[in-house]
Amino acid sequence: MPIVGGCDIHRTQVTVDWVDDETGESGRGRIAPAHRETVRRWLGQFDGKKAEFVVEGCTGWRFVTEECQAAGFGVHVADPGEAATAIHGRKKRAKTDRIDARGLRQLLEQGRVPESWIPPGQVLEVRTRVRLYHDLMGERDAWQHRIQALLFHHGAVAQRGLLTGDRSRLHTSTALSPAGAETIETILRVIDGLDTEVERLRAQLTTFGSRQPGCRELQKEYGIGKLLSVVIWCELGDSRRFHSSDAAVRHTGLDVTVYSSNGKLAPPHLARQGPPLLRWALFEAGKHASRVKSPDHEYWQQVAERLDRKRASLSVARKLARRCHHRLRALGEEAFAEI
Repeated sequence: MPIVGGCDIHRTQVTVDWVDDETGESGRGRIAPAHRETVRRWLGQFDGKKAEFVVEGCTGWRFVTEECQAAGFGVHVADPGEAATAIHGRKKRAKTDRIDARGLRQLLEQGRVPESWIPPGQVLEVRTRVRLYHDLMGERDAWQHRIQALLFHHGAVAQRGLLTGDRSRLHTSTALSPAGAETIETILRVIDGLDTEVERLRAQLTTFGSRQPGCRELQKEYGIGKLLSVVIWCELGDSRRFHSSDAAVRHTGLDVTVYSSNGKLAPPHLARQGPPLLRWALFEAGKHASRVKSPDHEYWQQVAERLDRKRASLSVARKLARRCHHRLRALGEEAFAEI
């Protein structure tokens, strides 16, 4: 590695620290404003040389990584939490952008970068669509809650199945004031617009899930359909980077944390350290185990009777995470084949 460098990314600038191990030359500075063209120009000074850079895995890592790869340089993405601990330790010490950039570069020199997986372009594109779909669905739910709150505030009769049947019943209640009725009419128009976009995205994702080999393999698990398979496929990523199925479960954040010292045991809880969307997809799939025809129904029922239905679904979700890990790992390169 003749040239090694660290990049600390911010919305307005990228702080860099690099060293040429052959000549001893070094440099540090800021790339501003932070966008592709300025990063591309800065990398141009190393044309014809071998170089490797490490980037903190925060917002903006994608374009910096892609520019390094396009220039023919090696690039690593460091896990932000683990990198911060490795650089600064657990005690509060001085922290600046320059110290972070230098610390990342030193981790790369020492071979101690806490590596994060760099997804291929196809996975990044699908992941972006999946997250947009989930955000739109969340916004749609929020507007429905707003309607329920407005109806209650005006003393109208509570409505079940807000968006089923004749929606005009929601804003024609005599209990509503004129402004309240107008508000609900406006919200319904907003929801109609969201429905159009949600259906478009759902069609794209399910079509992709019906064709991509890795997604099709995941659909062999009960409860994982075309849509959920795409979510799990792009958020779980290449399972070969996990040394065991336990590591895959830890990545999901569905593992249960335990803190015990001198006989004192804190109440266990979910770690929630992985991608939230991956946990959501696995939990939604795990809920299908409540059906009698599910192969996990007996196990789900035992846990539900001993604890509750939610924790039973979480237990099945952890099982599904392990199975998905093994299925994708067994497919190898085919799991992320381009289509």
